[in-house]
Amino acid sequence: MKLLYNSYKTLLVVFFILLLVAAAFSLSLGTVRITAGDLIRLLAGYDDGTNRIILFSLRLPRVIQAAFVGAGLSVVGTFLQGLLRNPMADPYVLGVSSGAAFGATFAIISGLGTASVGLGSFLAALGTIYAVYMIAKSGSRVSMASMLLAGIAISAFMSSIISLMMLLHHDELSRIVFWTMGSFSLVTWRNVLFSAPLITAGCLVMFAYSRELNAIMTGEEIAEHLGVNTEAVKKVVLTAGALVTAAAVAVTGIIGFVGLIVPHICRLLVGPDNRILVPFAALAGAIFLILADTLARLILAPAEMPTGIITAAVGGPFFIYLLIRSKMKHEGS
Repeated sequence: MKLLYNSYKTLLVVFFILLLVAAAFSLSLGTVRITAGDLIRLLAGYDDGTNRIILFSLRLPRVIQAAFVGAGLSVVGTFLQGLLRNPMADPYVLGVSSGAAFGATFAIISGLGTASVGLGSFLAALGTIYAVYMIAKSGSRVSMASMLLAGIAISAFMSSIISLMMLLHHDELSRIVFWTMGSFSLVTWRNVLFSAPLITAGCLVMFAYSRELNAIMTGEEIAEHLGVNTEAVKKVVLTAGALVTAAAVAVTGIIGFVGLIVPHICRLLVGPDNRILVPFAALAGAIFLILADTLARLILAPAEMPTGIITAAVGGPFFIYLLIRSKMKHEGS
């Protein structure tokens, strides 16, 4: 067992090194290329005029924001999949991201100010996840299939309301489109300072319940026999998940499928124990979104593609793959 945990630690270090490499790769590429040598000198404090402005004002906050959003959404996806015992659950599929985008959009068109965007996003995300939960709940049991279908339905409903608001408020069209397609193009240090503490706090709260989640994944009745207050765990995890999703959506818009793809792949790599899986999912999610955003910056350069298009292009086929695999599994049983 000691050797096993040492192997996990070694793999975790490898993931952390890959995160640094992905960040350096993203920082160096763009319309103005910054070489590895220049990057090291700039990070060491040497002033290089334009390159310094590009690095510290544009690319560095963007890369850090992508890392936090990727890590946060992956951790939320990990816990939703464990809580629902369904590999197809993630904040986007369950409608939490669309709910948060609705809250942010409503705050924008209401003229309540920039500070209200984050609060509106959080309240709408929280309301959405509880609405999905209550719709799917029958007596004391929650149907996993019903919860996914309820999430998809509410996501579509929220998207239709956002489209209506876009139609009625042409003057805010560009800002609303930004939230519906997901992008890091407007990220500043102020966004990072707002969202990073919230994402970190939410992830730490969820991680503190890793042991309880492991018990719930074996069945709620078994978990309760082991002394786990399953309803209390669900409320805390769903609230923390809504906080993380809202903090991410409030600054970048809807970035879908990160919480679906990354936990699934990490679970294949390190197994289902959430005490081990969550740190891997956080690092892998950060790497994935940094690379996706780098691709979004480069693929149509000098124009820029929303990062949400990249993640949807990968996540959509992956979701279909999971559906087909689930269907084949049921047919084979």
